[in-house]
Amino acid sequence: MKPALVALFLIFNFSSYAQQFSISGKITNQEGKPVPFASVFIKNTTIGVSANSEGTYLLRLNGGMREIQYKAVGYAQQSKIVNLTANQVINISLQTETYQLKDVTVHAGAEDPAYAIMRKAIKKRKTYLNEVKAYTCDIYIKGLQKLLAAPKTFMGFDVQKATSEAGLDSNRRGIVYLSESESKYSFIRPDKVHEEQVSSKVSGRNRAFSFNRASDMAVNFYQNYETWRGMSNRPLVSPVADNAMFYYNYRYIGTSVENGETINKIQVSPKRAHDPCFEGYIYILDDSWRIYGLQLYITKKANINFVDTLKINQQFFPVSEKIWMTSSVKFEFTGGLFGFKLGGYFISIYKNYNLDPALDKADFNEVLRIAKGISKDSAYWNQARPIPLTGEEVTDYTNKDKLAKKRESKEYLDSLDKANNKFKPVNLLFTGIDTRNRYKKEYFHYDPIVGSLLYNTVEGLAIDYGASYSKLIDTVNNRYFMLNGKVRYGLSNHLLNGSGGVALPVMQRFTLSLSGGSDVVDLNSQAPMSTFVNTVHSLLSQQNFKKLYQKQFALASLSGRITGGLRGSASVEWANRKALLNTASFSVFDPHSHQFTSNNPLDPDHNTLLFAENQSLTVNLQASYDFSNKYETYPSGRRYLPSKYPTISLNYAKGISNVLGSDVNYDKISAEISRADISMGFYGSSSFFIGAGKFLNAKSVFFPDYFHFAGNEVLSYKPRLNRFLLLDYYDFSTPDKYVEGHFEHNFSGFITNKIPLIRKFKLQEIFDVNYLYTPTLKNYTELGFGLQYLNIRLMYGVSYNGGSEAKSAIRLGISL
Repeated sequence: MKPALVALFLIFNFSSYAQQFSISGKITNQEGKPVPFASVFIKNTTIGVSANSEGTYLLRLNGGMREIQYKAVGYAQQSKIVNLTANQVINISLQTETYQLKDVTVHAGAEDPAYAIMRKAIKKRKTYLNEVKAYTCDIYIKGLQKLLAAPKTFMGFDVQKATSEAGLDSNRRGIVYLSESESKYSFIRPDKVHEEQVSSKVSGRNRAFSFNRASDMAVNFYQNYETWRGMSNRPLVSPVADNAMFYYNYRYIGTSVENGETINKIQVSPKRAHDPCFEGYIYILDDSWRIYGLQLYITKKANINFVDTLKINQQFFPVSEKIWMTSSVKFEFTGGLFGFKLGGYFISIYKNYNLDPALDKADFNEVLRIAKGISKDSAYWNQARPIPLTGEEVTDYTNKDKLAKKRESKEYLDSLDKANNKFKPVNLLFTGIDTRNRYKKEYFHYDPIVGSLLYNTVEGLAIDYGASYSKLIDTVNNRYFMLNGKVRYGLSNHLLNGSGGVALPVMQRFTLSLSGGSDVVDLNSQAPMSTFVNTVHSLLSQQNFKKLYQKQFALASLSGRITGGLRGSASVEWANRKALLNTASFSVFDPHSHQFTSNNPLDPDHNTLLFAENQSLTVNLQASYDFSNKYETYPSGRRYLPSKYPTISLNYAKGISNVLGSDVNYDKISAEISRADISMGFYGSSSFFIGAGKFLNAKSVFFPDYFHFAGNEVLSYKPRLNRFLLLDYYDFSTPDKYVEGHFEHNFSGFITNKIPLIRKFKLQEIFDVNYLYTPTLKNYTELGFGLQYLNIRLMYGVSYNGGSEAKSAIRLGISL
């Protein structure tokens, strides 16, 4: 062959191999129905794609000979050898896998052969959990949520209008969330993770980044438990956990052979209906006893939240001669509440594994990075996505992208504001008025009149009416300039008060707040009782628990994150403080009674002033450190993650005398250590709070300067870690030293899951121990045990004060 012809031949062949072609088609079963999310891979590689929910796939490859494998859990794998010199359409029909009962004889009453297989798989659990010390990979994630049904209106809200504006159909059905993202994922055992989102697309939000997270999609059934906070109050037991035999029944279905590997299909089901366990099938490789794939689901029977059924489909593939890694994970869910029904899925596709990466542990302080400008257009995604869009998804992207552009125009935003900013008298009375200028990013709020009405024995019937304004001034870091103001007037004591404030971001990390005016405030600085609760108890049961005084003040404060887990604040306040007397004694059921206690908590039987009018100039310094060095980076800045260690706080308060007429003179220090939601695995979670303080100098201290505890004497209860269940609001306030401790344990349904009615309402057992010590009042201890659901708690408490008579109480606490 002549040299010129040889060169031409080589160039032609090289260009055919370098040129990229596509293989596309549809994957169906033997009945012609689509096989959703089937995997399509080049043999002996991690290069592949997934079919979409309609079974359609699209694989782009360089030219040349390839062996393509088509597989889905529950179906027999198929392979096709293709010579790519042009685009090809290959439709595949997968046959349902036939599982043979080879060399197995099951006798009546004998143990199912599945148990022997699962014992071997459980024995190998730790080996496969720890075999990969570190890896990197690329992950594609797609999320879709659809509204399947909805009422036309809900609690006065026009659902029909809202869904129409969101691009749904006239029956209030359609896609409400569609997003795709690509991430680079790094992992170091046991739990160091770094994820960088490199591309994103969100339907209807042209410049937004996706909230898909590779870490949220990560499941590892070689762990004993899957801890899905929010989804389940209890850890979910893996079918190959060390103690799985206590929780699961196993049934041998049979074996099949794929790529020379023998695969055992095992059916799993909970031994008890309401155990936190999965149902479905798990596939175990013979000889190596590793997980080949799984099809599991969990339902409301296991007390999961938010959804009725959650399905998990996970597939694995070999990335080296001996090591298998996840190739895909899919979560599929359905759920509903109050006439709304939602369904959808999240699927992740893994590729380009590196099992021997060069990683620096210091880089893993940043758990997630989402840089600016990662939102990619349709042209990029048409080439990059490994799962083709369905016709419905194409339409959703097209329509909502057009709608997004329209929504960014001033004309559209003005028209939207005009429609929504209409004045309605009913809103002024009951919900308040909110007006917006979306284009200028300004927001106004006016309180509802009914919600501003209150009653107490100091002011009688009063109104505390406020309004606020905010403007987004830093779109990159999502920071606002805010103004607020209010007026307060009591019809009985004829006191008019007014106050206002401003908050503005400074130095990127800090917020400067300035406020001043006059107000009527609680003597207990912890403000343990809401104004509404005090109004109800005063009017209906003649219990005026809240004690008030008038304060004219000017306050300046600076707060923010100093660095890492270290936060700090500094404030200075001047105030003129005036004690108040009762001026009203009306109650609904006994309007002429005078059985209210006085506004002086130290002399409840006599209407005397608690303290003389005084001025105070105080400085407060606070620092807290939560040992958190983990953070996420967004286009708007860093967000630090909660630490697994306790938070430590140090506080110093100084009352400065003889400056600006100040009458106070004291120095107070305090320290706190706390930790919430400490996981105890299957036995629930615990929380604790310990605080201690001392007045180093108390030469001139008035009752508002005392240290006050967060007590509770009413039927409503707002959960807070350092709150007592039954403590009087003011009796234990002290100008000396004190110690308080709180412990709470949530058993997460350890007992109540066995009681059908309680289980239905997801009530959980909760145990409280609260303790305080002051030199004057000595010890005070509470023990509480009850049930909790969200902010509803049935409390039983026993308390004692030193050697005094014990008291007990049963209360139903409801957060208001």
